[in-house]
Amino acid sequence: MSYNHDESLNYIFVQLTHLYFLRTHSLLDKIGLYPGQPPLLFKLEKNNGLSQKELADALSVKPSTITMMIKRMEKNELIRREQDEKDQRVSRIFITNLGLEKTKQLRELNEELEKEYTADFTQEEKILLRRFFIQMRDNLKVGYNMNKKGRCDLDEKG
Repeated sequence: MSYNHDESLNYIFVQLTHLYFLRTHSLLDKIGLYPGQPPLLFKLEKNNGLSQKELADALSVKPSTITMMIKRMEKNELIRREQDEKDQRVSRIFITNLGLEKTKQLRELNEELEKEYTADFTQEEKILLRRFFIQMRDNLKVGYNMNKKGRCDLDEKG
């Protein structure tokens, strides 16, 4: 059997991730968010008052990236920044009521998107698909170059 690129799992997976990326961006645009912002909002919803460094580490982004994200999100009143009471050199980041409202909208969008991409799937097929995705993720983790700490960055974030 000869290799057919257009029918390969790799090609279909690339198409799938590209379409997921485009669809996600269009849904985020509806509620006025950028792609990097949902993980930050969810992280603050769970652990409000993290420092910029803690956020950068938790999201596996550079400090300069988190600084730009915070400035934009602060301007849009999704978060607020306060100096740490004990160490004035540290800024603590807090989610605002508007930010909390956006997390609620994000959950609704995620449910809508999941219904969209699993339309016509049985419950059993959804369970199998989830198991396959987890196995694929775990398989790729094994092949992924481990960072200096000897672990994959996804180990803590799922």
